[in-house]
Amino acid sequence: MNSNQTEQGIRTLGVDIGGSGVKAIVLDEQGLTITERSRVKTPQPATPEAVLNAIASLASEQGEFERVAVGFPGVVQYGITKTAVNLDPQWENFNLGDALSKLLAKPVKVANDADIQGLGAIKGQGVELVLTLGTGFGSALFIDGKLVPNLEMGHHPFRKGETYEEQLGRAALNKIGVQKWNNRLQRAIANLEHLFNYNTLYLGGGEAKNINFQLPESVVVIPNISGLLGGIKLWQN
Repeated sequence: MNSNQTEQGIRTLGVDIGGSGVKAIVLDEQGLTITERSRVKTPQPATPEAVLNAIASLASEQGEFERVAVGFPGVVQYGITKTAVNLDPQWENFNLGDALSKLLAKPVKVANDADIQGLGAIKGQGVELVLTLGTGFGSALFIDGKLVPNLEMGHHPFRKGETYEEQLGRAALNKIGVQKWNNRLQRAIANLEHLFNYNTLYLGGGEAKNINFQLPESVVVIPNISGLLGGIKLWQN
């Protein structure tokens, strides 16, 4: 990529907060990458202060940017994090948008991480469902390119009295092994196809690499970096 071209226009720092890692990258106005992705392990405990410090450290390595887009693993309303099952209880009703804006001295927009991953992947045609398979089980729903916010399907009942996240999150994968996890995922895909009658289902997240069965034509695996690339859409929209 021509460095002279990438230096033009408004640059956006994309941040993806996950249960196991915090990632950052700088994007140009078209959503193309200007820098290399950087990553640190999610602090433990993953308090707001600790995660904000991790983001500040990543931002200092990424060079110049004028605005920030953040993907967060929980319900987000107007920049305020309402839930964070895989982080720390202190995130409940925490104004991440304001806190990060003050820390970085830049305008910040925040959305659910699966929503942002979907924004980076969808075609904007018909009903499109996004599932992120990582520490937890994220979800996002789009209709003709328009987001239905804060779906949070991971905490809904799936089977045997457990939720999708309890059956398909990373802890379950580590406990039951790859084959049983894949069997569960196949069942979940069949359930959700009947529930949403989607045109396309996108599967992302760090554990999507473990999928070992033939997916239906309407199901697509998307790269993990979509969780950063989709951040530009928060500003474009």
